[in-house]
Amino acid sequence: MALRSASELPLSAELASELEQNQKQLIGLVIDPAFRLHDTGLGHPESPQRLEAIEAELQRRGLIQRCRLIQARPAVDLELLRCHTASYLQTVRREVAYGAAQLSTGDTTIGEHSEDVARLAAGGTLAAVDAVLAGRVNHAFALVRPPGHHAEADRGMGFCIFNNVALAARHAQAVHGLERVLIIDWDLHHGNGTQAMFWSDPSVLYASVHEWGNYPGSGAAEERGEGAGLGFTLNCPLPAYSDGQAVLTALDAALTPVVARFRPQLVLVSAGFDGHRDDPLGHFLLEDADYTALTQLCLAIATEHAGGRLVSVLEGGYGLKGLAGGAAAHVEALLAA
Repeated sequence: MALRSASELPLSAELASELEQNQKQLIGLVIDPAFRLHDTGLGHPESPQRLEAIEAELQRRGLIQRCRLIQARPAVDLELLRCHTASYLQTVRREVAYGAAQLSTGDTTIGEHSEDVARLAAGGTLAAVDAVLAGRVNHAFALVRPPGHHAEADRGMGFCIFNNVALAARHAQAVHGLERVLIIDWDLHHGNGTQAMFWSDPSVLYASVHEWGNYPGSGAAEERGEGAGLGFTLNCPLPAYSDGQAVLTALDAALTPVVARFRPQLVLVSAGFDGHRDDPLGHFLLEDADYTALTQLCLAIATEHAGGRLVSVLEGGYGLKGLAGGAAAHVEALLAA
């Protein structure tokens, strides 16, 4: 079944009305109930309830009506092949069609609609890039699932099928002609897939701050890229129980000496909220306010070097209260910019 934006689960009349009335706002949101059709089963941490919790909190704080809706659309093979191999796309299609419970490439649960929803998540992220680079919005947040930053060129893993943020970087380059893209990854877990895709590529600067020793075990400070890409991978591994100030300080210290030389034309953010102190899969101690500070750091870089152009994409975050609070703080900071 091919999914179209909101084709299966239409937006509520109230939410649709609020979003349609705010077409002149400068912050874009990708929101689509079809993302909930990726069925991970009872008790799985990467559940449809994650998006429901975020959307409810954005509504409660009055943030939805201050943003502009960006319609998601499915990514096509040509777009996915910028980061993923043809054989991997065939693997995903075959295993979903055969009713497999999990991708054979790694620990990613799949269901009947998982390929279609993963394509919609990737395409929704690309639509957010298009909206920002076309000047329709200044910043955008793609509230998509499944997440993406663990997905490698030929392997899905860690709840991820397609690497949304990596695809966004390649889309910005291939379609919009950008030469330099910065990816900032503040998810608690290291984005091994994103790192691998740009390991030898000096046109994409990848910076990650993450809990050392947690899944997937990569992301040592010594991992800095190779060949022409040496020095364009920046890893900031921190110990368990690091707080928000430690995360912010480490990321700022890693980026400051490099970004001015790199001069990114677009800032992409792998916005995971599993560093929140309430998250069941991590051991960081971040509060909602720390996500405000991290967003402000990313916005400052985007403002100074990229004309303010920033797109964030949802990654992890599995404690619903902390996820919703952190994501709402992120949107509030984008709106305040």
